[in-house]
This record gives sequence, structure tokens and C-alpha cells, in this order.
Amino acid sequence: MADGTFRTADGATISYTVDARPGAPRVALLHSLALDRSIWDGVVERLGKHAEILTFDFRGHGRSEQRAGDYTAEGFADDLAQLLDHIDWKSATIAGCSMGGCVALAFAARHAARVDALGLIDTTAWYGAEAPKQFGERAAAAKAKGMRSLIDFQLTRWFSDKYRAENPDVLERIFGIFVAGDVDCYASSCALLGAADIRGALAGFRMPVAIVVGEEDYATPIAMSQAMKDAIPQATMKILMSGRHLTPIQCPDEIAAELVDLLGRR
Repeated sequence: MADGTFRTADGATISYTVDARPGAPRVALLHSLALDRSIWDGVVERLGKHAEILTFDFRGHGRSEQRAGDYTAEGFADDLAQLLDHIDWKSATIAGCSMGGCVALAFAARHAARVDALGLIDTTAWYGAEAPKQFGERAAAAKAKGMRSLIDFQLTRWFSDKYRAENPDVLERIFGIFVAGDVDCYASSCALLGAADIRGALAGFRMPVAIVVGEEDYATPIAMSQAMKDAIPQATMKILMSGRHLTPIQCPDEIAAELVDLLGRR
């Protein structure tokens, strides 16, 4: 694996990792809100023999520049396009979880020729009419009480009760990433999700699309995945039993298997 950084057109520094496997299919993995590329570690370990893999931290997250601003799914998608240019990838299979899935959808809408296939994991094209208010309230709570005040709520949304009980080390690691996040960047990312609406582009997607959702995901429930499947002509959909909202962490075997299958559909 090789780590690197690059600067976007507006000067933001983005940190990334490429697990190089020349000649193999290329996959870019996009992470969720307030976490970082490490949510994919288990998937990368299992997928590595099948693909060349790019992971990176969105601006305002992880080791990328902590600069709040007017974040949008489309802006993050353009950051990814610039990163692909930087590493000289003309196209890739693009897979995202939660917020990363929203960005993957925006990327497919804006840069369709660069998408070999699309993986949509625990995500949605639209969070609903109340989303701006709901995400705004989460951002306000973080600013008033700190990131730590949200972590119990997040952990129960992200992982099943059984997984949380059996994996305290994972919860401790994720806790550390979440509470270390910049509050203003978190608020900007919440605004991104509240405003995201990529529904209008879905019917035009022509690449293979795999939709995966946890059975117990109540952040982006099964109905949201079904709405995407109904709108995208060639999409498949898989429900992961007992999964919640961060199935790349809780269910890496299943997510890697779904991505390998998606690579075979390119």
C-alpha cells in the first residue's frame, strides 16, 4: 500500500491510500459521515486479491484537511474526480457507504464515463423532506455539547446489539475517530446530507449497480434502498441479515463478496 496526499483545485489537502495491483480491476471506496477510510479495512483485506483499491478521507475528515465550508455531494464527487486524475485512473468501480454512497451517486451523475460499476451500501439518494431540519439539529447538538455527546446514539445506529457486545475494541477505535472530528466540519457534512437529492439522475444510470443494506438499518432503512432499486433499471439489491448502518465494518465478508460480484458485472 502507498499513502499520499494531493491538493484539490481550491487548495484542500486530501489524504489517500492506494493498494496497488496493476492490471486488476480498480475500486474506489468512499467512507461515511464523521469517520474515515479505515471503515473499509476489513473489506480491503478481503478484496485485495481481486482489485486495485483506492481509499481516502473526504475533506474535513480523517487525515485530510480539516476545513469547514459549503460541502455538497457534488463538490465531494468533484474532489474524487480530481483524485482519480492525480493517481492516473481513468475510471473505477465506485462504492460508498452512507455519506460515501451519496457522494458515489453524485459522482455517477456527474462523471458517468468514469464509473465502471456502482456500489451503494447503507445509503440513499434522498433522506427526505425533513432531512435539512434533522441534520441541522444534529449539527447544532454537536456544536453545543461536543462530538462526544452524540456517540452513544451513533453506535446503536451503526452496529447491532450483538456486534457491540462482542467487539468492544472496534467500538473503542470508532469512538476515538468520531470524537476527534472537527465540529465545524461535521456540521458542514450534516448540511451536505440534509441537502443531498440525486433521485433525478437514477433512471439515467447505465452502469451495473449493486445496492446493499443492513436488515436493521434505521438510518437508511430498506425502503430507501428499495426506492433506489426501483429507479435504477439494472440494479440488484441485497439485504444483510442483522446488519445495521455500517455493514463494511460489521459484515466485511459479505460486503467484499458483493463487490467481487459487482466487478464481475462490469
